[in-house]
This record gives sequence, C-alpha cells and structure tokens, in this order.
Amino acid sequence: MIIGKKGVTREVLEEIDRRLDKKGVVKVKMLRTAVGPGRERREAARSIAEALGARLMGVRGRTFILYREKQDLLFQRRRPSRSRTRWARQW
Repeated sequence: MIIGKKGVTREVLEEIDRRLDKKGVVKVKMLRTAVGPGRERREAARSIAEALGARLMGVRGRTFILYREKQDLLFQRRRPSRSRTRWARQW
C-alpha cells in the first residue's frame, strides 16, 4: 500500500483497514510529499496505527508495517481445512 502526495485521507484509511481485515498484516510506504516537512514519519505511522486499532510492528525510513489479528481467525482455528485433515489421516 502506498500513501501518495494527498497524504492520509479517509479513503486511504479505509483501504488499509480492508487489507488488515483480509490479510492481518499490511506494509505501507509513504511518499516524501505525503509526510510533509513538519511531520515526523514515525509520528504519522503511530497515528495511523492508533486510528485503525492496529499494532505498529516497525518503521524503516518511510515504510512501516501494521498488524491486526484477523476477525475470522477464531473460525479458521475451529474448522481445519480439508487438506490438513486428509494429511493427518495419512500419517
């Protein structure tokens, strides 16, 4: 995910939120123009993570990683996929 020169908009936050719901981990890169001269990049990453209820895993330059546990993860743990059950039966 790339944050462009318009900066952090509502649409950008919604897209990051969708990707966190789907994948659980999102790597976000901010362009130089997105951060602005007076704003610290770590500050921006922290505020985005806080707004989305995600955990900031790390910041390297203008790239940062967000993590949030997927909502359907509990359902996946209760119902193993078919391939796992077939494999377990073979051994």
